[in-house]
Amino acid sequence: MTPFSQHVRERIALEGPITVERYMDLCLRQYYATRDPLGSGGDFTTSPEISQMFGELIGLWMLEVWNAMGRSHPVHLVELGPGRGTLMADLLRATKLLPDFAEAAQVHLVETSPILKQKQHAQLASSGMSIHWHERLEDVPEGPLLVIANEFFDALPVRQFIATERGWCERLVGLEDDCLIFGLRAEAETSLGNPLRIGDTLEWPSVSIDIMQDASRRIARDGGAALIVDYGYWGPAFGDTLQALKAHAYVDPLAEPGEADLTTHVDFHRLAQTALANELRVHGIATQGDFLAALGIEARATSLKKRATPSQAADIDAALARLTERDEKGMGELFKVLAVTHHSLEAVPGLPPLASAP
Repeated sequence: MTPFSQHVRERIALEGPITVERYMDLCLRQYYATRDPLGSGGDFTTSPEISQMFGELIGLWMLEVWNAMGRSHPVHLVELGPGRGTLMADLLRATKLLPDFAEAAQVHLVETSPILKQKQHAQLASSGMSIHWHERLEDVPEGPLLVIANEFFDALPVRQFIATERGWCERLVGLEDDCLIFGLRAEAETSLGNPLRIGDTLEWPSVSIDIMQDASRRIARDGGAALIVDYGYWGPAFGDTLQALKAHAYVDPLAEPGEADLTTHVDFHRLAQTALANELRVHGIATQGDFLAALGIEARATSLKKRATPSQAADIDAALARLTERDEKGMGELFKVLAVTHHSLEAVPGLPPLASAP
């Protein structure tokens, strides 16, 4: 048993069962503070780590939106949860097509992990840009925003409620014979109403909603856009999506606290509702495969292969297939894309306007 795992058990023994949200928060803070979780030697791989094409196309998307904004100067280019800095490095390289953007953009990375901050610093040292790090989005200075959040919202804690005959009871993490177990709060959460089907799981992403609320208010006031790419669904829906990944394999979320990545599927519907409540425009939702195809990923792959060795060309083809795969569990289908913009921006590349208000 690790010292952190013992710490969690001692806290529960002292304070009583904790919510799933609190458990996730404790574990994720420990997890990201103590490792680089990305790549073949880590626990999972993200789209920017698969191919430079992903970040480059996001960079071109940002240029188009910046143009539509009237070339705001300055503009705060913000990444939430920037990993190793790979996406931002590829993005910035693509935006060099328009030198005016480099003069206007101020880069801000919202990151809490000291280990990943070091990786980001090394990755972006040659970018020629001044990089600013922040613990929270609200620490980014006032002004127009261009925000990218790739696999960010899935790693935020959620509350879970189980439908019982008493109503929606919150799921807790407790102890039994020194083992972590799931349980339920005895009292029902009356604000959620009455469930229709006993046994359903309702996930409430209060942390995600708070961050989306902050971003939406900023964009409504100062202008700009946010692009969100993550695995998830268009709710409302019921189901337990809490999962833990270690060494690219699924493990029990309670087995090794702080040693595995904990995630849930993103409810894009709730994010869109938050943006609409702040009078923003919503664009999408689209699958990652459709979005990247609309941005021209196949043409980019063809261009890269012209200067590649046969081995490199095969790698480019493999990356293209992985990013756009339409299989039910493929990244091209499982991952979704949503953009929210200031109400003055009627269209953005690769995403249709929201068909109807949720």
